Amino acid sequence: MRRRAVGASRRAATGWLFVGPSTLVILGLSLFPAGWAFYLAQLKWNGFSPARGVGFRNYERMVDDPDLASAALHTLFFTLLYVPTSVFLGLGIALALNRRIRFIGLYRTAIFVPFVASAAATGILANYLFDPQFGFVNNALRRVGLPAQRFLEDPNQAMTVIALMSLWASLGFTVVVYLAALQDIPRDLVEAAVVDGANRWQVFRHVVLPQLTPVTVFTTIWQLIGSLQLFDLVYTTTRGGPVESTKTIVYYLWEQAFKQLNFGYGSAVAYVLFAATMVITLGMIVYSRFAKVQAF
Repeated sequence: MRRRAVGASRRAATGWLFVGPSTLVILGLSLFPAGWAFYLAQLKWNGFSPARGVGFRNYERMVDDPDLASAALHTLFFTLLYVPTSVFLGLGIALALNRRIRFIGLYRTAIFVPFVASAAATGILANYLFDPQFGFVNNALRRVGLPAQRFLEDPNQAMTVIALMSLWASLGFTVVVYLAALQDIPRDLVEAAVVDGANRWQVFRHVVLPQLTPVTVFTTIWQLIGSLQLFDLVYTTTRGGPVESTKTIVYYLWEQAFKQLNFGYGSAVAYVLFAATMVITLGMIVYSRFAKVQAF
């Protein structure tokens, strides 16, 4: 027994020798910025003049900040557009790609390529496609006799365009996750349902879909977190315009911290967003546990 304990301790020590340095680096890059931001959230500081402690006044200020409320509504609108569409469309494309057809590998690769593209490339593509004067989409609309649209220059259309481009850029991840889950479903369950007389819809509804429920919970949480953190595509396309119609929470806190040099207030907004994201995520996890959906 003592030899086994010593052997196990040695193996554990060897493992930590390999993962220890990278673990320390990851923790340092995560915990230190988080602690520094928490400290800044209790200060009024522009980076040059001496910092002044204000306690929790930065958090109190958020209650009466109409610009923050507007940014929160824009973020909510984007989330309602983006998250359900990405989950349902990702499932549909995964079902279409879960077949033995010619060039299936090419199709699966093509759907995943936008996911690895940078936000800058996606923003450049969005500006090219939806330019009001020379964009590809407006040229296509003119050819079929439809009026040209302003898209990213229209306050009523800009956020929808950003949601479409975000969907294009990140849909590949959802498709790949669903595709892996579909291929992991035991064939015996499907064949047994077919033998019992179930048609395709019944097989999908009563066999396939329940097996995919944990994946659906996971992808929903993943996409929800990404939608609440929307910044890069807004920065590379509209810069929060037109008329601040695409200014999200993260873009707003970036403006406060790095344009107006309100580091304390920007850090407070970031912490509130982190808390809201954590509460929503934990709520979905707890609900999935009570519903007996083991997604995590």
